[in-house]
Amino acid sequence: MSSIRPYQHIERRKSRKIYVGNVAVGGDAPVSVQTMTNTLTTDIEGTIAQIRKAELAGVDIVRVSCPDEASTKALKTIVEEVNTPIVADIHFHYKRAIEAAEAGAACLRINPGNIGKAERVREVVNAARDHGCSIRIGVNAGSLEKHLLEKYGEPNPEALVESALEHARILQDHDFHEFKISVKASDVFMAVAAYQQLAECCDHPLHIGITEAGSKRAGTVKSALGLGNLLWAGVGDTMRVSLSAPPEEEVLVGWDILKSLGLRHRGVKIISCPSCARQGFNVVETVQTLEERLQHIKTPMTLSIIGCVVNGPGEALMTDIGVTGGGQGRHMVYAAGKQDHTMPADDMVNHIVELVEKRVNAIEAAKAEGETAKVMDPAAQ
Repeated sequence: MSSIRPYQHIERRKSRKIYVGNVAVGGDAPVSVQTMTNTLTTDIEGTIAQIRKAELAGVDIVRVSCPDEASTKALKTIVEEVNTPIVADIHFHYKRAIEAAEAGAACLRINPGNIGKAERVREVVNAARDHGCSIRIGVNAGSLEKHLLEKYGEPNPEALVESALEHARILQDHDFHEFKISVKASDVFMAVAAYQQLAECCDHPLHIGITEAGSKRAGTVKSALGLGNLLWAGVGDTMRVSLSAPPEEEVLVGWDILKSLGLRHRGVKIISCPSCARQGFNVVETVQTLEERLQHIKTPMTLSIIGCVVNGPGEALMTDIGVTGGGQGRHMVYAAGKQDHTMPADDMVNHIVELVEKRVNAIEAAKAEGETAKVMDPAAQ
């Protein structure tokens, strides 16, 4: 059963398509989810472990900081040991960018105007081209160029956009077009306005984010407001939720934002009530446990957990599996919107997990059967 309704449609901005490794960004590609490691890159084992946790959470692209030569040397091993394309975070030293490209980075995060004379820029562009790297131009309100601060007096959307386009022209002058742009700020209004202006004046793919958003709770709220606003308007080709939290938490929040807007679907989407005195079971505790128990599910599906019969049946109509709190220690289970059976309260979590896993297995089996039929029937291809 699909949770998408006819009125839920977002028309995305048309942008050029580039690639970060095997991940398409822009064009008709889905909005990709990124994060960044916070380990020392020279701690190879720790960095790899952190990336693998992000991969389990569903990350598409991971950025790794390369501030020194020891980090770019470590990058080669990291790239070889993970499944996700790696973006090398470079700021001022052009040699680090060249080393990162040689080490297997899929993308270089660098502002070409900050790395010195034209010959150095040419060397970086040539290294990116030779090794199949794309580039991200990363403009940040906290590190705008001096001449733009003097011109505008302070960071603002216009300054962010002007900076981004100046850097873009440098790459274009070198006939390099495999790049995306970000214009981040910690202020939601500034960031959103900058992205809106940039989206109107170019067709480059955009990496969106609210930088330095804050703690897990506060940063999630700020990011949901800023990124949700942009994505709803069709702006954004790849995204990072910047939290003072483990990288996998950024990934989970990013997916939740995309799933809430119907832009991507992965895993179990739980619709649950806030609970009240009418609840037939502890909704809050049940949902928290189910989120943990169902993290391994990648197949998209919907699950409603409602504590009583006031809204439960209605929500169950729109989800693959639904649970409504009942009396006498038993709760109603819905399948595809229809009453299916009751279950005892004392084993409800295990029962729900089993139902979800059975549903997922059925979905995957149907997909496999469909693909097999397609292969066997040339007319269906």
